Amino acid sequence: MSDVDNKELDRMLNEAFAAASEIYKQRGFQRRVGFGKRPALVSVDLANAWTRPGNPFTCDQEKMDNEIIPGMQKLLEACRANGHPVIHVTTAYEITDRNAPFTDMGLWHNKIPVDVVDLANKDLWAIDSRIAPVEGEYTLLKKRASSFHGTELAGILRANGVDTILVTGVTACACVRQTICDGIADGFRTIAVKEAIGDRVPGAVAWNLFDIDAKFGDVHTVDECVAYLNSIKGETRAAAE
Repeated sequence: MSDVDNKELDRMLNEAFAAASEIYKQRGFQRRVGFGKRPALVSVDLANAWTRPGNPFTCDQEKMDNEIIPGMQKLLEACRANGHPVIHVTTAYEITDRNAPFTDMGLWHNKIPVDVVDLANKDLWAIDSRIAPVEGEYTLLKKRASSFHGTELAGILRANGVDTILVTGVTACACVRQTICDGIADGFRTIAVKEAIGDRVPGAVAWNLFDIDAKFGDVHTVDECVAYLNSIKGETRAAAE
């Protein structure tokens, strides 16, 4: 889409959000879940297949390079300086033959090209080198949209006393949204980090963040989240217990 088309789309979305906000407010939505005392950063699918050009999963490169990656770097710096847990989430499949009698893809390959994220090609599912994990951070491999579905994520967070998750990554309409929905359902305070969430489709980020903020979590800017991370020191496991 051209810049003119994007501006018109933004204008239309803002009009729709303004009208929807009135409905939500009248009916008791848009409440705040708030920040807790023990945060963790959950970064969803910021791996090369999504962050770099040339893959069917590639997301908006301008936003990725100019907003998401720089935003993640600020968040990671704050987490690392203050002892907050970081979980890098990625997605890959061991059996990528769509006609195989047994597969770890479930039926999702009937909808999207999950077969192009091959576990054997580590470069595809490796976390982008600009935000690469450091010692003490965890890389979680998932098979479904949600970072919680069928994974150890909730258990790891609870074992480390986490009550708040700051969620970043791609895509807003699928893996990020599903992670946030499951996060609040599992009892975590869910925070969507505005500038650090992307998608492939114009308008998808704005719409999903608006709807998430109304029903499933709070949307905060990178700067607001960094200030929060810097305001609270990470606890040792023993202290958290």
